[in-house]
Amino acid sequence: MHRRNSLAVTLVFLLLILSISGCIEKGKINHKPTLSIEYPLDGAEVYGILIIRGTADDLEGNLKLIQVKVDGGKWSSAIGLENWSYQIDTELLDDGYHEIYARAWDGELYSDIYGIKILVRNAERNENIHKWALFVAVANREDAEEKLGNGMLTLAEEMAKFFIENLNYPASHVTILFDDGWIRSDNGEGEPIFTLQERLNKIRYVSYGASTKENVEYVINKIKEKANQYDDSEVFIWLSGHGLGDADKKFTGGKILEHSQIALWDEVLEDTELGEMLSDLNAKTCIIIDACYSGGFANKAILNFPTLTKSNLPANNRIVITGESKFTVGYSSNIAGPLFT
Repeated sequence: MHRRNSLAVTLVFLLLILSISGCIEKGKINHKPTLSIEYPLDGAEVYGILIIRGTADDLEGNLKLIQVKVDGGKWSSAIGLENWSYQIDTELLDDGYHEIYARAWDGELYSDIYGIKILVRNAERNENIHKWALFVAVANREDAEEKLGNGMLTLAEEMAKFFIENLNYPASHVTILFDDGWIRSDNGEGEPIFTLQERLNKIRYVSYGASTKENVEYVINKIKEKANQYDDSEVFIWLSGHGLGDADKKFTGGKILEHSQIALWDEVLEDTELGEMLSDLNAKTCIIIDACYSGGFANKAILNFPTLTKSNLPANNRIVITGESKFTVGYSSNIAGPLFT
């Protein structure tokens, strides 16, 4: 009898514990995620393309979305979660103070809204100087077996300084797109540590951003819109990165009947696509493509032999130079950048 009573009490106790634990599980508290903007600082002066970056956290590990908005605009999705970023073009904003807001969402709750003020102060438009330059460097794609290092950025900035100091290009007319807009540790081999704009040695009034296809097309369209207004416009475009080809086919790179292509940060840019982007640019233009198998951009296979495929890039008042033929590889230093350039 005593054993039966003990067993009954034990069973009741176990059922009570299970029911209580179930209630605790059902009543589990979901904490709001937290978020902060790390760059730019509140009240910072900004110009050109601006990459806003921040961090977010959720105690339950359920971060789903980061959103950013400017002034009273619509919320837009940022890239990333725990470490996130969001790009805006401040030239679309009036000079003066603006507010940036950010929030995180965990699928149920939003974080408190984090806000800062920025002072947009773009350089004078230099309407009387009709020169623009775009430098695109893609060195350390995450899916690339061989990283090309941060030397490509160094080279792009050296060229940009030369154009500004010696060729009278306004700094506000120069754009540098490098990787995803971040500097990585270990000369490009490591993790992202800060954005291009956070560096103390950046070139003042030059716009920095990510080398995505969307950004390349966006900047080219901005240049066309301005350059096509004047008869004396000059445009310089430099692209460098991994060119696509088949290294096992030593004599042709597998490109006899294929177009030349260069890998941007997120997509591939084909010679015909660049030709289409620039088809309605009415300016004296110099284009340099420094990448493996890039000859197709200039409609050249090897030496002076024409390609079977056409990029439509060569045109009147336009110089197109490639560092390599359509069938050959190029070489690059991870400290000094591509050797042809």
